[in-house]
Amino acid sequence: MTLIIRPATPDDIDQMIALLLLDAEERQRENPVLWKVAPDASNQIAKALTFAVTAEQQPFQQLWRLAKSDGQLVGVAHAMRLPVPPIYAGPQGDPGLILPDCVTAPGAPAGTVDALMEVAESELSETGAKILLSSLVTQNEWAATSKRRGYTPITLYLSKSGLAAGPSASTVRPATEQDIPGIVARSAEHRAILFSIDPFWEIHPKADARFAAWMTRSLTLRDRDMLVLGDASALEGYAIAQPASRLHFPPAHDITGVGVLDDFYHRDIADPDALPPDARGARSLLHAAEAAFTARDIDTAFFVCPADWTSKLDLLTAAGYQTAMTWSMKRLEG
Repeated sequence: MTLIIRPATPDDIDQMIALLLLDAEERQRENPVLWKVAPDASNQIAKALTFAVTAEQQPFQQLWRLAKSDGQLVGVAHAMRLPVPPIYAGPQGDPGLILPDCVTAPGAPAGTVDALMEVAESELSETGAKILLSSLVTQNEWAATSKRRGYTPITLYLSKSGLAAGPSASTVRPATEQDIPGIVARSAEHRAILFSIDPFWEIHPKADARFAAWMTRSLTLRDRDMLVLGDASALEGYAIAQPASRLHFPPAHDITGVGVLDDFYHRDIADPDALPPDARGARSLLHAAEAAFTARDIDTAFFVCPADWTSKLDLLTAAGYQTAMTWSMKRLEG
């Protein structure tokens, strides 16, 4: 059977919806709470696809590619150029990201996944991507193909549902403007550890000023909780408990009950290789962030953690978190 791979068009959307719903249901079987399929999933997928294949002005450069065999849709690949966060230097430019809503139909011809990944990688490279990332939830053929093509884990996304409310340590409190310098100082330590783990996280020369501006702005945003531990003059750590975004969740999923912890650091995890036996401060800060989510009727936390930051992983694993998604990286030659 001949396999044809081409860009998606508006005429393909109805067929794509059916296949992407199957993909969303597979994720839901992995974790029914985190990957809950929205009641209007078909409409949400249709809206996202229509925008992606028709809008001339888009915030991110993305691509949808289809695999067809004997006229039947047998696979879909979704990829984009991912803007480098402003606190990182990104000397090799915006990486290419192969997103988790890549899927093949049951009975797709052998080699369909590999062919779709080859096209996605090639086209991302043609747009200037020097680093490629793949985002995977289920350990299926896409995960096996990603590993075979040279991707290795760079970031883990860990999840925990059934968050418990209750009192937090008295030393954890809401951040104020006076805490911004301390948050920036701890963030600088956090960034330095990331860079020591992998040069992928090269620090931007203006990172401190940019992060300070964002933290000051974040104090005015009512959809998140900014928590700190310690006095402003000697801050030990900080956590930003914020709502989930579409970057990590395909449009079929309901994310209203999910919160994200990306900005989280405490000096207890300053050694990336070993967690102190007590780590009371880091545990208190984590519990306070979870309590902040429950106060907003958010039941599930999604925690962003570098794959090789062992002490942070140990902290989360002990608290009941499990890996729900993995981003893996591949550096292109040349």
